[in-house]
Amino acid sequence: MPMMKAAVLESQGNLKVKEVPIPSLNPDEALVKVMCVGICGSDVHYYEHGQIGRYEVKQPIILGHELAGVVAEVGEAVKHIRVGDRVAVEPGVACGRCEYCKSGHYNLCPDVVFMATPPVNGAWAEYAAIRSDFLFPLPNEMSFEEGALLEPLSVGFHAMHRAGVQPHDRVLITGLGPIGQLAVAAARLFGVTEVYGSDVIKYRRDLANIMGITDVCDPMTESLQNKVSVWSEGKGVDVLIETSGNAGAITASTAHIKRGGTIVLIGLPAADNIGMNVNEIIDGELDVLGVFRYANTYPMAIQALRSSSIRIEDTITHKFKLDDIQEALDISIHHKDNSMKIMIYPN
Repeated sequence: MPMMKAAVLESQGNLKVKEVPIPSLNPDEALVKVMCVGICGSDVHYYEHGQIGRYEVKQPIILGHELAGVVAEVGEAVKHIRVGDRVAVEPGVACGRCEYCKSGHYNLCPDVVFMATPPVNGAWAEYAAIRSDFLFPLPNEMSFEEGALLEPLSVGFHAMHRAGVQPHDRVLITGLGPIGQLAVAAARLFGVTEVYGSDVIKYRRDLANIMGITDVCDPMTESLQNKVSVWSEGKGVDVLIETSGNAGAITASTAHIKRGGTIVLIGLPAADNIGMNVNEIIDGELDVLGVFRYANTYPMAIQALRSSSIRIEDTITHKFKLDDIQEALDISIHHKDNSMKIMIYPN
């Protein structure tokens, strides 16, 4: 049986790089040689805690779901992808038959198979198998790094879609971690010219400036409400994208939105129940929306990026070989003040 190298989470906090079988293909699948794969916050959470909500690591699993690579083999039923194609991989394969899939909301499919979500293996490995209709060819001018970053960028794209963002909107992003940074990029790709942000870590605020944010706030030393008032001429912003999961940020979000505005919640808080000012929501006729992953984002994100000067790869701060993934994880966990997106190169 052909073998490959992979980083396998044997149990909580126990990661080993070892030889495992190369995945076999179904007729509608392709085998991707993984050239670049990111470390996501969910990967770190599974490593540290062994579970996220109802998804628990009960058996060894390969993590990693932000990837791009080269098609190495195709199943007999695959027609639109060929060996040698450079591709980005959308990691959540939906059934295509349920009411959610049929209505275009396949991210809500109850039978979705999502890479690196127990018990499904991911892509911290030399190869990964995926249904071919979830592969998207990369233009020659796009790097593998950009291809891998399409996955977290898609969260920002989906948030913009959910909020109905228009170029004239003022957008505030609370939390400037990887998802927040790429939400800044998504807003700019949607034509927004006024994008504001808030984060307690200086490094993240500085990086947001590189990503093209209009202005930032340190909520530890400044009043975000006062800053929003200055930014918006006292009206409040049109759209607030909350990526931090911080309970205080979620509670305060209604104070920063203009009447008729929209709050989009992305970051997962530690507690299930968090208070919000319902009177402000009703009186201001605010929309409060949730975001769960994304749907139908990859083609438009590729098209938008290839004609843009926005460099999403500026969010990458560290690069490691697969053999050094333990060091990469340690940086992800212990050096949040000077790291952002960390990339792994299995091949």
